[in-house]
Amino acid sequence: MSLTALPPEKIPALMNGLIRPNSAHAGRADAYLPSPCIQNHAANLAFLPGGTLSCVWFGGTMEGMGDIAVYMSKLAPGTAQWSEPQKLSDDPSKSEQNPLIFNAPDRTVWLLYTSQTSGDQDGAVVKCRISRDDGKTFGPVRLLCDLPGTFVRQPIVTNSKGDWLLPAFRCVSLPGQRWSGDVDTAGVLISRDQGQSWTMTDVPDSLGAVHMNILALGKGRMIAFFRNRFALNVLSAASEDDGESWSRPRPINLPNNNSSIQAVLLKDDRIAMVYNHSSAETSTARRRSLYDEIESDQSEMGATEPVTSGRKAIWGVSRAPLSLALSDNGGADFHRLIDLDTGDGYCLSNNSRDSLNREFSYPSIVEGPDGTLHIAYTYYRRAIKYVRLPAEALG
Repeated sequence: MSLTALPPEKIPALMNGLIRPNSAHAGRADAYLPSPCIQNHAANLAFLPGGTLSCVWFGGTMEGMGDIAVYMSKLAPGTAQWSEPQKLSDDPSKSEQNPLIFNAPDRTVWLLYTSQTSGDQDGAVVKCRISRDDGKTFGPVRLLCDLPGTFVRQPIVTNSKGDWLLPAFRCVSLPGQRWSGDVDTAGVLISRDQGQSWTMTDVPDSLGAVHMNILALGKGRMIAFFRNRFALNVLSAASEDDGESWSRPRPINLPNNNSSIQAVLLKDDRIAMVYNHSSAETSTARRRSLYDEIESDQSEMGATEPVTSGRKAIWGVSRAPLSLALSDNGGADFHRLIDLDTGDGYCLSNNSRDSLNREFSYPSIVEGPDGTLHIAYTYYRRAIKYVRLPAEALG
């Protein structure tokens, strides 16, 4: 298979988890994870204790709907096929989104995800489940953070003191309006007691900086990368005190289209990032909001006069190509290596049932013990695609 996007009708037949060599790229292999859902989105990869690679994502009919739930598939060491997915959340009144896995120091495995009603991200809370058998089964649902509007996307990081840092973003709605992302800001939930309690630390001057992705560089130094609600550039901030405080997010030399990115610190101290190489300057496509296809009762907004913010979040910018970039100077800047998938990236609709969406988005990347890169991402919101690249792909 080449980089040329598949016709939508061919995708379901490939969603069996089987890893196949990609004839267009030496050493690369691809798979489409199995799923019972029409829509599949927001993958996160993590190795479980024992070496099994896990992928969690959310699936259902459409993002924001009550049937959206969390799923997990696994790739056992030495095997060539992802397992049938396990459903890990099941609240029919909530849209359960943006799952992630955290391997705690005590060998428990934490599943975290957001929970919201319809498209009301300003009411979202963070829930969790804990596994004590290496991710085979998970305990009861717990409420991790009940601060309304708290959203997560990126993995937990531990600092040199053993504190847990969960990057978060604050979804805020303006008076008289439904949430649209215009005034979202970044923060870090910090736990100093192994996840029993959490306190929020805000990232200063972080308007529009979301999906904070923290990498620990050593000696108390950390760097974070952000999605940009205003669809211009990937943003970056730094910490010199183990994540207790952060600098103001500033743009780096990679574009951003108000879609998720993810980076990983490699064993050789370089940073690899997967992202969409597009922005509001390269695409004229626009939509009103992320959830403009979901009908909802507007009466709850009352008769308050709408307030207009200084800047509006930009939605609908093409989510393609999906690219891999590398930094050899600690994230100060990146050079583009390869495109993982190319196409028109149409995302003016989240509709997967009628094959209207054609985005490649929400990537996750981890490095294996042998230097192999493992990447997963949304493919047309129809499937989660997995790509395996040899270490040599980075040069």
